[in-house]
Amino acid sequence: MSKKLVRFDWAMKKLLRHKANFGILEGFLSELLRFDISIESILESEGNKQDEYDKYNRVDILVKSQNNELMLVEVQNDSEIDYFQRMIFGVSKLVTEYIKEGEPYGTIKKIYSINIVYFGLGQGKDYVYEYKGEFVGLHTNDILLPTRPQKQNFRVEKVSDIFPKYFILKVNNFNDVAKNTLDEWIYFLKNSEVKEDFVAKGLDKAKEKMLYENLSEEDKKMYNRSVENRRIEMSVIYTRELETELKIKNEVQKRDVEIAKKLIKRNLTNEEISEDTDLTIEEIEQLRNSKE
Repeated sequence: MSKKLVRFDWAMKKLLRHKANFGILEGFLSELLRFDISIESILESEGNKQDEYDKYNRVDILVKSQNNELMLVEVQNDSEIDYFQRMIFGVSKLVTEYIKEGEPYGTIKKIYSINIVYFGLGQGKDYVYEYKGEFVGLHTNDILLPTRPQKQNFRVEKVSDIFPKYFILKVNNFNDVAKNTLDEWIYFLKNSEVKEDFVAKGLDKAKEKMLYENLSEEDKKMYNRSVENRRIEMSVIYTRELETELKIKNEVQKRDVEIAKKLIKRNLTNEEISEDTDLTIEEIEQLRNSKE
């Protein structure tokens, strides 16, 4: 039986920032990006600050690789309608914060924006999405390419290689069947569990370093409080959704009743009225027999 592991987003705040644990993030990023990542440092970011309730609705961590690439990993639990725009803002803010005044723009290396979301973001059945933007000619449909000096100076083959790379991991869409090493990481992100036969990079370290039983008593209390806060918030969200659904259903019911009353006066049959509303034959018959 697998031992209890702490959630990845909580570990991003408390555990993964320590150099001894870099191997966990290195493994995850290597599996997602499909090339080996070596972390030089973890940079400060707003999402790592604790709030008064130690909630983890959103948390991010900023990684600087040994190749001077910046990788912003963000976990979002609650639904946000403008999350795509926030992705753009996050990358823009990152660029302005980490290029020093007076430095040439060419000092900006590749940026990766990795977004792990536990809600229905956009429309799509997949659980991993990669943004592959290109500049395409409006009239000729050709792809804009960098000049030879640009290729040499910035070590790129395409203009898109210069621009941020976005990934979205829709964890809740995953069916829990791990067919490859990236799937093993998605399984872990969803279930906070590493199966015995998993071999993805970094998961062996996660299994060792993120054990709940290895936390200090203080950290266990903080983690338990975070989990409980999240459980309460999910209950509040679920209740709100049920109330909204019930309100809509009642409004539709009232509308159908009014339509049915008008159609009864026009001597339509119960079957005909049922086709034009969501009312059953029995409900229409009760309206027909009522004194109203």
